[in-house]
Amino acid sequence: MNISYSFFLTFFSGFSTIIGSLLIFFKFKNIKKVIISSLSFASGVMISISIFDLFPESIKLFKLNYNLFISILLFLIFFILGSLIIVIINKIIPQNNNLYKIGIISMIGIMLHNIPEGILTFVTSSINKKLGLSMAMAISMHNIPEGISISIPIYYSTKSKIKAVFYCFISALSEVFGALITYIFLYNYINDIFIASILSLVCGIMSYISLFELIPEILSYKNKKLFYIFFIVGVIFMLINVIL
Repeated sequence: MNISYSFFLTFFSGFSTIIGSLLIFFKFKNIKKVIISSLSFASGVMISISIFDLFPESIKLFKLNYNLFISILLFLIFFILGSLIIVIINKIIPQNNNLYKIGIISMIGIMLHNIPEGILTFVTSSINKKLGLSMAMAISMHNIPEGISISIPIYYSTKSKIKAVFYCFISALSEVFGALITYIFLYNYINDIFIASILSLVCGIMSYISLFELIPEILSYKNKKLFYIFFIVGVIFMLINVIL
């Protein structure tokens, strides 16, 4: 097992999140359109990740051990648990700045999403170098819009580029953290049920953030046309990523 190679791929895929934050260094005349476009794109990405990636993968892994009914039931339990995690976080975060709250919740949700990604990238690349590389490339592609979903609301609510990039950096580190805890504690204990449970949990988190945080904030700007366009672009982007 090539540990350094596995860590490198995990680091590469995780830190592509920061690429998404580079958008804040460009000057735009209409800030509202930037916020609507970026959040719509991010919500499309999160919904498509949940529907076309996390949901089928978790069901497939559960079915290796249980029948279809039990697999769906287990998925729903962890899906609801993931949603409840965000509801609880929502109660903790101050409500005085909704855009800032969305940035923080997106960061937390994406961090929880990145940890199992780090685990999967590390395990896969340690077993099969080519497959690990393919997975790292695919993950890095969808980490870019995740960086956008963190940095844009943080920057436009605080006017701080340092904070926006820093929160993306923390999110990127979570992928490496997933690899690290795998190497130290979990490598010999990871199984299909464990991974399926984590993916189901993250599916609930992603779905809740998109449906109950990002989309209501986007619609408050009263530009549905821009929302539909960039939401669809986000979905198409992730569909291509999943297919590849």
